[in-house]
Amino acid sequence: PLDDDASRLISIAQTAMTGTSADTGDTTLASLVVQALQTVSSPESVDHEDVRMAKRTQGNIFDTRFVDGLVLDAALTLDRLPRRLDGGTVLTLTCPLDQEEASRDTEIEVEKADQWMAFIEAKDALLKQKTDAVLATGATAVFSAETIEPSIFHALTDAGCFVLGGLERSGIEDIARASGASMCDHLDDVEASTLGAFTSLEIETSEGMDGRRERLCLRFGAEAGLVTIDVGGGDGAAVEEIIRGLYDALRSTSLAMKTRTVVRGGGSFHMGASLAVKEAAEGQAGRERLAMEAFARALENIPSTLAQNAGVDRLDTLLALRAEHRNGEGSAGIDAEGNVAKIDATWLPLTTIHHALESATETACGLLRVDQVISARGD
Repeated sequence: PLDDDASRLISIAQTAMTGTSADTGDTTLASLVVQALQTVSSPESVDHEDVRMAKRTQGNIFDTRFVDGLVLDAALTLDRLPRRLDGGTVLTLTCPLDQEEASRDTEIEVEKADQWMAFIEAKDALLKQKTDAVLATGATAVFSAETIEPSIFHALTDAGCFVLGGLERSGIEDIARASGASMCDHLDDVEASTLGAFTSLEIETSEGMDGRRERLCLRFGAEAGLVTIDVGGGDGAAVEEIIRGLYDALRSTSLAMKTRTVVRGGGSFHMGASLAVKEAAEGQAGRERLAMEAFARALENIPSTLAQNAGVDRLDTLLALRAEHRNGEGSAGIDAEGNVAKIDATWLPLTTIHHALESATETACGLLRVDQVISARGD
């Protein structure tokens, strides 16, 4: 059974990243993975999809950081926007902050300047009404998936709000989910209860090969609904491989946190299972015993392969590991140097092992059925 010890979770994450580009040889990235999952976890469940990935495009892999919120690429259109806010409320909109367009084309004849000015004033009054509706909520950061009319944009900025429009809907959904806000598709639905909260908002600027890059870093604290692992390094295939390794660690660690059951790696489980199958085979008669003995030998291929990869003699190591297990050392396995030792730092989710054995067994059974069909035809 898995307890709440973070060190065991870090070992699971390290095991999943072993042999990938995310394998740094220490616990740097594994600790970030565990921290991210513990932040978004609840007593009922934990979902690795609540952890987002971002590329810093600077530094190296050891500059990777954990952000208790979101990191979004932002194309700022106004230099007067606040560059940093310490705490505030968030309003997320899926409707445009602009004058609504008519569904039909209409021609209006204007004979006097006063009539034209009346149209302009009516439009300004409508836009001011929208601005006042937003300001009345007390929101300090406004995000919209649609366009924001320039006069509204400037008015909200002058009032001290951070305003950003034209975001992708998925980005708005992430902000709403992370902050606890409700997405509003009409200004009539906007009120204080629809707002979310953030602990800090900051615009990060960096210079790269492609010029200036601005990113929005939104933090939501320990209660963040979504978090981000901001991966250091460039923007090429190497960073993509690191992210794939981090995703492997996220999936394995979250699975272990869900099921609360783990097993030792290093071939320890497979050797123990092999001996258990061999012992059970002793009580069987006929061909069933042969099948069980063959299955037991197949299980020993895992520690045998680990020994070979470590550069030691497969047979001697396998015999030594088998002897350890027969003498009651059920935690013995093959360590990174190829020695038979107690496994304390390599752990795998039980469900992963179960699925692997189930898939291998079904594949073997399928091949045997094909062989029987071919033999029956006489080909």
